[in-house]
Amino acid sequence: MATKAKPKKLTEVADLTKAQAKVEHMRLALEIEGHDTAYYQDDAPKVTDAEYDALRQRFNAIEKRFPELVSAESPSQKVGAAPSGRFSKVRHAVPMLSLDNAFAEEDVVDFVGRIRRFLKLSEDERIDFSAEPKIDGLSMSLRYEDGELVTAATRGDGAEGEDVTANIRTLDDVPKKLKGRKFPQICEVRGEVYMTKKAFLVLNKKQVEAGEAPFANPRNSAAGSLRQKDPTITASRPLGFFAYAWGEMSDMPEDTQSGMIAWFEHCGFKTNPLTKLCHSVEELIAFHRKIEEQRAKLDYDIDGVVYKVDRLDWQERLGFVSRTPRWGIAHKFPAERATTILRDIEIQVGRTGSFTPVGKLEPVGVGGVIVQNVTLHNEDYIRGIGNKGEELREGRDIRIGDTVVIQRAGDVIPQVVDVVIDKRPKDARVFHFPKKCPCPLHTDVVREETATGEEGSRARCSGEFACPYQKIEHLKLFVSRRAFDIDGLGEKQLQYFFDEEWVREPADIFTLQKRNAKLKLEEIEGYGETSVRNLFAAIEGRRTISLERFIYALGMRHVGETTALALARGYGSWDAFHDACMKVTRDDEEAIAEMDALDQIGDTVIASIKAYFGESHNRGIVERLTREVDILDAEKPKSNSIVAGKTVVFTGSLEKMTRDEAKAMAERLGAKAAGSVSKKTDYVVAGPGAGSKLAEATKHGVTVLTEDEWLKMVGE
Repeated sequence: MATKAKPKKLTEVADLTKAQAKVEHMRLALEIEGHDTAYYQDDAPKVTDAEYDALRQRFNAIEKRFPELVSAESPSQKVGAAPSGRFSKVRHAVPMLSLDNAFAEEDVVDFVGRIRRFLKLSEDERIDFSAEPKIDGLSMSLRYEDGELVTAATRGDGAEGEDVTANIRTLDDVPKKLKGRKFPQICEVRGEVYMTKKAFLVLNKKQVEAGEAPFANPRNSAAGSLRQKDPTITASRPLGFFAYAWGEMSDMPEDTQSGMIAWFEHCGFKTNPLTKLCHSVEELIAFHRKIEEQRAKLDYDIDGVVYKVDRLDWQERLGFVSRTPRWGIAHKFPAERATTILRDIEIQVGRTGSFTPVGKLEPVGVGGVIVQNVTLHNEDYIRGIGNKGEELREGRDIRIGDTVVIQRAGDVIPQVVDVVIDKRPKDARVFHFPKKCPCPLHTDVVREETATGEEGSRARCSGEFACPYQKIEHLKLFVSRRAFDIDGLGEKQLQYFFDEEWVREPADIFTLQKRNAKLKLEEIEGYGETSVRNLFAAIEGRRTISLERFIYALGMRHVGETTALALARGYGSWDAFHDACMKVTRDDEEAIAEMDALDQIGDTVIASIKAYFGESHNRGIVERLTREVDILDAEKPKSNSIVAGKTVVFTGSLEKMTRDEAKAMAERLGAKAAGSVSKKTDYVVAGPGAGSKLAEATKHGVTVLTEDEWLKMVGE
């Protein structure tokens, strides 16, 4: 680390301006994180305990006076050092996907109705569901080979997680060897690692006594305990594990969800004793109400109830929609509410230039979490107007100084649901939405147009990537977990590099090491040779990336993870996708039709891609980036089916299955289910009433099959 400069007298925290506090907060965060790395990872502290404590005390004092500076990456919200390069990555053989959510009983009725329609079941045909409490913990996948535990991995982004095998082996609830004599050669057991409320309180008491920051809730404490570098620390903390699902299985020992739960127990796992088999919508709702009544008495945190179709053959037929299964749903508990005062409203400029007003609250506890910030969505929401022009809160607007009722929607995102008009002070201030972007360019703020050409509710900066706010937000997305996932390059470090003009676009990240002879990162206060070496290693480890991650990381509007995956599967390689994008910018009708034919891709996405690649500045960013990284082709279907890799379009009234079920079947067999017909379509499966798509198939010479011919061909 560089020789320290002569100490200068620090301004008292009480006298700091907000701008001064923000700069010092970032500097202290980097310095503290550097010392944490030296202490916790390298076992080589560079300052005395007294000097370190003084840094912490000043940092905490700044956050207390300016609570809006607190973020999830703040050292005050962590214990020890961040897991930079600590764990290797594990690719899940079967993705760990999330369940869709239901927030009302009507949603559960709709869920069961959709299943009945999809499977074409009569109203009197019974559907059994396995129902269980939804544990608020850390998802885990345990891989057993020949009955022996070989790997334990976190969910991560669903496709790739962290290898925490050594730490998982310390849990009493996780058998090192499966019980019994008969089990699949490959067996992945999935479930939730959790900490009891009692253990959480004891641990937090020890944290405070040790002068460390307490954990926010049992889930965070479980995650923090499991991600310790030293497995003996994990072993010292009482963690539990409930088994309830599975990943790759070389053979299925049971044919129902409830049967699998019983089998897990037989193999030595702990399963939730409250799990119950329900036979109707009424029983599901009754179970939810009963569990909600018991929630406060349980010694572990839950945030709802999970319902899964019990028959596994029905689960297979139902398949998935995007990243969620059709056969399961999480029925969340009602959001908890609290009342507090709105102290200020600030504008955040997002990656795509969208303006999001954020309310700064008098801190208040909601559902076990201290809430200080709340989303106010858009200008109309503040004024009391909904997306369709309807009144919100009976037309009551939101003003600075108001007493507001907030809730955590789905126990996640805090939002204002009402204003207590009787408590509105005389000096409450109306918030005037900015007409200019707060960036140095001061570009105009425009309201987006809806699909019908009308003015939408979302406002955004018209400066695009010339706007510094959009540049830094794009970089944050680029290094995020679901994009390039670069460890050690967190929000504060990235902001620092951006402000110093060392990293202004994605390609700059991959040239940092080459430029370091001049930059000398290891001489920055809070960094050291080990930290810099770990950062460069993490960057080098991400020079090869999957196509879907790369497309997502480009930051195109309306191209999220699901859309990026659809585009990657549709084109197969970066060269093919890039070529198609350039043709779209030239209004090539065939290229546009081919892109439009991909499932989940429509006019909005195509227009966004055209706008992105039609801008020379963006093309330059992409060109420089592709010189620094290797982009893998999309994974080819593993199915041995005759239709694997083929593109299929279903049209007309199918008689033996619904359209959704047909698409799910095609995707299960490794085919691509498209929404429209093009020259690259391989098969069109036409039922009675097929119209324009059948005509397009004839025009392009595409093979047309009846439903029976399709089923015979695929062997179903």
